[in-house]
Amino acid sequence: MSSKSADMSVEKMVQVEESLQRVLGLKKMVDSRWQNSHTYCLWQMTLRQRRNPYAILRMQDTMAQELALANKQLLMVRQAALHQLFEKEHRQYQQELNQMGKAFYVERL
Repeated sequence: MSSKSADMSVEKMVQVEESLQRVLGLKKMVDSRWQNSHTYCLWQMTLRQRRNPYAILRMQDTMAQELALANKQLLMVRQAALHQLFEKEHRQYQQELNQMGKAFYVERL
């Protein structure tokens, strides 16, 4: 029996040693993957920080262009509204003059 138990304990030690080797292999793999992921994340963060100023400059340029176009459109809308107001007032004055039997002088060519 003692030789059997010695065989069993040697067998058990071999199994424990193999198990320990697998665990160490898995630990190395996990550490390696973690290190790769950590390096990738740092790289991405620095890349984003380098790109960010350029993105901000592009965005500011785009905003300035959009603001200039919006101002131009607003000016055109105001001019059109003012033109309509002048035409309305002109028609109103013309009606008032017609009621008094008068008219605007229009030069004919």
